[in-house]
Amino acid sequence: MITESIMVVDDDQDLRDSVVEILENYGYAVMACENAEAALEKMAEAVPRLVLVDNMMPGMGGMALIPLLKKDYPGTKIIMITAFSTVDNAVAAMKSGADDYLSKPFRRDDLLMAVRRMLEMVKFEHRQVDPDMDEALACLGSQIRRQILTALSENGEMRFMDITRTLGISDHTKVVFHLKSLKTGNLITQNREKIYRLTPQGKKIFDCLHLLAQRISS
Repeated sequence: MITESIMVVDDDQDLRDSVVEILENYGYAVMACENAEAALEKMAEAVPRLVLVDNMMPGMGGMALIPLLKKDYPGTKIIMITAFSTVDNAVAAMKSGADDYLSKPFRRDDLLMAVRRMLEMVKFEHRQVDPDMDEALACLGSQIRRQILTALSENGEMRFMDITRTLGISDHTKVVFHLKSLKTGNLITQNREKIYRLTPQGKKIFDCLHLLAQRISS
């Protein structure tokens, strides 16, 4: 399992240590920097998936640091930490390149929720989709097909009758039609024992849809 890497940039040592402790307790690999200059030096050595940046710091502040990070490390997500929760500050943070912001003081749950949301976005954006996957994606316009993928993802493998019972569909011809479409799109496969399971491509597509659904509902 790959540990997600996070950088915390804040001149307030107490807050910095507190954030690092919370994130490390939840299994994240955390780098801590007391100012923007130190952050830029560390980023040149190891690029984290997420950076939490304080807005107000001696020397280079967060608003100045974020555009530099976005230019050189566009795949890294950034959360601005600000002591002033106003619409103007939020807009300014987003314009500078921040993907989200947290207002001081924030609760542990607020921090973890923001971090998880950003890391899910990173996973979704880095998900590699094969060039010939258009046909596979077209298969997912049907709710029944999406339900079949969900059932196979949850159960690992299923026989035809198990699928029809799970979906609650008595019209077996309809289920056969949708299974055939999913097989054509290389999202599911059937072995000699007539057991259905997701293909690697099917798992990839299902994971993408699941992450997208989480993002929309958050």
